[in-house]
Amino acid sequence: MASVFDGMAGVLAETLGAPVAYTPKGGVPRDVQSIFRETPVEAIDPDGHPVLITSPSWRVRHNLAPELATGDRIAPGNGKIYAVFNVVPSGSTASDAHVICELERIIE
Repeated sequence: MASVFDGMAGVLAETLGAPVAYTPKGGVPRDVQSIFRETPVEAIDPDGHPVLITSPSWRVRHNLAPELATGDRIAPGNGKIYAVFNVVPSGSTASDAHVICELERIIE
């Protein structure tokens, strides 16, 4: 069923986001228009409850990174590299909904 919010995630990422270099495990890096934050963000847990994510986070449309998994890496352009350690749904029912990835900084 179509949602009033279908298409809004793409608009949000285009407006507030920037290209982030995404590298899936064993894959080739590619730029993905998405939103990286080092400040706390709110997400929805699997039971539908709001949770506060205090680690750095990456908000990306699921269809832009369908293979997204723990251990994948991103480089948001701030000179740091991060690994995905948790993927949380945003709570949106839109067909282009974001997922929110909790990140940990990789020191190389």
